[in-house]
Amino acid sequence: KNSDFVAFAQSIADAAIANNVKSIDELNGVVINGAKVSDLVNDKLASIGEKIGITKFERVDAPYVASYIHGANRLGVLVGMSKESAETGKDVAMQIAAMNPVAVDADSVPASTVERERAIVTEQIQADPKMAGKPAEMINKIADGKLNAFFKEQTLTAQVFVKDNSKTVAEYLKAAGDIKITEFKRVALG
Repeated sequence: KNSDFVAFAQSIADAAIANNVKSIDELNGVVINGAKVSDLVNDKLASIGEKIGITKFERVDAPYVASYIHGANRLGVLVGMSKESAETGKDVAMQIAAMNPVAVDADSVPASTVERERAIVTEQIQADPKMAGKPAEMINKIADGKLNAFFKEQTLTAQVFVKDNSKTVAEYLKAAGDIKITEFKRVALG
């Protein structure tokens, strides 16, 4: 991870942005100084003797995108925001790095995740001997409560804000100028 390698990676990232790239395949075909990115990566592989490659590609489209790199370049976050605020963007990106939410809010949690969580909590409730013989609507109501607790812990805007635990991320964003988070990407190495 010397400065030459960092500059190499940055040149590829800059080319991805400049060419509005949407996939790894598209990125590999981008030409930088007369050579395709895929060829440049292979050349770099040969010169350093380590297997490297572009295995993950994330993109965020928003009016403003903040980024954050944590832990010796082992964790990166991109945050799409409704308007520019570097400080707020960094704070929210740090929140995402630390708390690893599954979605921006409850409405944006994938249906498959909601179904999986509902099945888990329902199974836990039904396995509880104290719940034996209880009506289905009671079990469903308890499951709804547990699912709401999941959303509070696992969705970004409902989480307690790590820099000020007296408010949620949603409250912090409102106070910062009613900023909306449109999406985020969190990528960890390893």
